[in-house]
This record gives sequence, structure tokens and C-alpha cells, in this order.
Amino acid sequence: MNGIQERAEEQDLPYNVFAKACPSRGTLEHVTGRWGGLTLGALYEGSMRFNELRRRVDGVSEKMLSQTLHALERDGLVHRDAQPTNPPRVDYELTPLGREVAERLLALIHCVEGRMDEVLTAREEYDARQSS
Repeated sequence: MNGIQERAEEQDLPYNVFAKACPSRGTLEHVTGRWGGLTLGALYEGSMRFNELRRRVDGVSEKMLSQTLHALERDGLVHRDAQPTNPPRVDYELTPLGREVAERLLALIHCVEGRMDEVLTAREEYDARQSS
């Protein structure tokens, strides 16, 4: 057993993301997938309408953003506020749980951004070794 699994068992957690059937695995996928992480990070800045969010998360398609928002809303991380106006107005914002998760993701995002010079150097060295 590895250290992470042992710590989870020591804490007697009811969920174990390393178990195939555990529902936490699906939520982890929603949060750490490319569009989920970027969507949560963008919404950490504040409430946004769909098209604002789509512009902020550069490269996401309308379909993927819609699917991502539905999954995050279902997991209780995002709140969708549909206002009965003409035209309809829909705003998305993080729930308290979503805010906590986004804070942790942003720490990881900032770590990666801050160490990209090292990553790019490592890639160059790896590629040079592979081509020789």
C-alpha cells in the first residue's frame, strides 16, 4: 500500500479516489480535467455569464463549456443563476465548496506557471536525448 492510501485509511475516510467504483473519482476528473480546472479558475475571479466565461477560457468550445458547467453544477461546485429576463440572463459563480477547490487548483496553476522555465528546459533535454 502506498503512503497516500495509508493516510486515507488512517483518517478513516468514507471515500477513496484510488478505488475504481468510488464516486469521488468522477468529481476529481471534473475538477482536474482541462476545461474543469480552467473554468473553476476563471470563476474564482467572480461571477460570469456564459460568453464571458467562454472568452476567458480561451479555446473551449461552446459544447464543452456547457458540458463542463453542467458537471461542475451537479457536483455542487458551480451555481447557475438563470434570471427570467428578455433575453434570458444566466450567470455562473462558485459555491463555497467550488471556491475552496478553485483556491487549491489555483495554487497548483501558479506553481506550474512559475516553474515553466524549468519544465521547458527539461523538455528540451528530454527531446535531445530521445533524438540521439
